[in-house]
Amino acid sequence: MTLIPLNDALDTVRHLKRSLLDKQRFKGWSGPTRIFSGTLAILMALVLELQWLPPTHKAHILAWGGVFLAAMLLNMGALIYWFWNDELIHRDVRRLAPMLDVMPPLFVGAVFTLVLILGREFDYLFGVWMCMFGLTNLASRYVLPGSIALVGVFYILAGVICLLMPGITFLNPWAMGLVFFAGEWSGGMILYLDERRYAAYQRMWQRKNKETP
Repeated sequence: MTLIPLNDALDTVRHLKRSLLDKQRFKGWSGPTRIFSGTLAILMALVLELQWLPPTHKAHILAWGGVFLAAMLLNMGALIYWFWNDELIHRDVRRLAPMLDVMPPLFVGAVFTLVLILGREFDYLFGVWMCMFGLTNLASRYVLPGSIALVGVFYILAGVICLLMPGITFLNPWAMGLVFFAGEWSGGMILYLDERRYAAYQRMWQRKNKETP
């Protein structure tokens, strides 16, 4: 018995395993889009620090709301582009099911945001938002690379610190800017590198199949 058939069989098993994992992965969330969103957050923190906007709670709420809205539109745009152009999913709406996993944390976060704003408890907003993003990342850990859960834990820990430390105020933009920058860059790089690894693996497999007589 030679080793060549055995090696081929092992390669086939690895390829089938990787293909199965890829089918389970949700490709709708874009790594570069998350990276860009994190960059928007740190830039907004700089804008607020330089007081290019009035140093009021209303101005800061509108500023961070603009960042969240831009990030949401960018991610939804990337999602729609993927859904419409990826030939592997054939525009099957069932492949959008993982979106439902992130809806409950976003809804609860929106409700808490409204309650805190109406109660003028602005200093708790950063902590609530960070915990909300942490839960959305944890909710996606089964359809995204497993290390995305670490990003979720990071967000939640940062949120707990912001909620428990009285010195962190809403008018100091760096807490949110730095945490969101680090979290979105980390999450974006995880998604980007995972896609690169899979693309490289696919090219290697296709090249090997062409070389095999």
